[in-house]
Amino acid sequence: MQGDFTPIVWLLLSAGILTAIMMAVAIFLGPKKSSPIKDEPFECGIIPTGDANDTRFPVKFYLVAILFIIFDIEIIFLYPWAVVFKQLSIFAFISIIIFISVLMAGLLYAVKKGVLEWK
Repeated sequence: MQGDFTPIVWLLLSAGILTAIMMAVAIFLGPKKSSPIKDEPFECGIIPTGDANDTRFPVKFYLVAILFIIFDIEIIFLYPWAVVFKQLSIFAFISIIIFISVLMAGLLYAVKKGVLEWK
């Protein structure tokens, strides 16, 4: 039983050691010169003004993000199903039709509520 997890332990151990080595190299060999430009929070040329709490994202931003995540996860479920489609029974076909129908009903509800309309 212990031999089953040996590759996973080696992978985690080597990933940790590699990460520590890369961080140590960056710390010890990286440039240490500080300047007022590098000390700015943004290096994009825009001078930061005001408080970060002054700007709020609209709720529609979060709704679109949630819809994106839902349909992204749908693709994750559909891909393996499509790969083994010929070996599946009619039950699998009906279940995926129900799955897609529920997602489409949610999308139609979101469209009806105006979530995807940007004004």
